[in-house]
Amino acid sequence: MDIPTIPNQMFLLLVLVIISIVLIIIVFQWRKIAQSKNSISILEKEIELKKMSMVEKDIESKRLMDNPIPLPQDQQDRLSEIRQSTTEARSRVGFLHSEINERLARLEAETEQRKLEKMLTEIEEKEKKLKGMK
Repeated sequence: MDIPTIPNQMFLLLVLVIISIVLIIIVFQWRKIAQSKNSISILEKEIELKKMSMVEKDIESKRLMDNPIPLPQDQQDRLSEIRQSTTEARSRVGFLHSEINERLARLEAETEQRKLEKMLTEIEEKEKKLKGMK
């Protein structure tokens, strides 16, 4: 039995090709990782800038609230009316939330009660059947 042998130079060439392919794959993966790291750092910086912008807006709005601009009486009255209607709307919303939650709780309790009553009647019927079998 003759096993065909690969010439020494052919073997080295084959190993070299395999190593080259592996190196190319490693380089591409390395580049992808580097690009991902860059993308992540850019996103982190964008998030930081957005946070800074939000803080600046918050500080500006607080400054405006702390130093109210004197308004004419009619505009102050309109703002008071708006605040009052907003307060009323919020209280109505709170009431409706409370009412819905209470009704849901009642509905759940009634449903549970009906299920338990049904189970009780089923148990009583099974007990009767068992007593009848004795």
